[in-house]
Amino acid sequence: MRMFLVLIMTPLAALALDLTDRQRADIEARIQPFSSVCVQGDACGGGEAVAESAGRSGEDVYNNACMACHSAGIAGAPAVGDQLAWAGRISKGMDALYDSGINGVAGTGMIAMGGCVDCSDDDIRAAVDFMVDSSR
Repeated sequence: MRMFLVLIMTPLAALALDLTDRQRADIEARIQPFSSVCVQGDACGGGEAVAESAGRSGEDVYNNACMACHSAGIAGAPAVGDQLAWAGRISKGMDALYDSGINGVAGTGMIAMGGCVDCSDDDIRAAVDFMVDSSR
């Protein structure tokens, strides 16, 4: 005895025709992307160009991005205020410290931008300035 499986296919588009305009709008609202990316200079959403960030203070960037490691010396990070831990780093010069903050340090826990996904290079420089000024 042979058995056959028969599939009956119904076009989904035909089902969608029975929806009201309100139902369609509700569905479209529910399946919208969670977020979007807009690059500076591009027109996004309402057609306005994205403005350049006004920048944050070094202390704000430190508190939001750097403090996790630099407040207690996690993963070898020099703790802010620890003059001995910072002395050798400060002696290399600010450009070297900025480079470490922006690009990270290979083989250490210091990752590029300290993991701050919304920080600019200037934000990182300001945070480095804050940490160095607080550690002299």
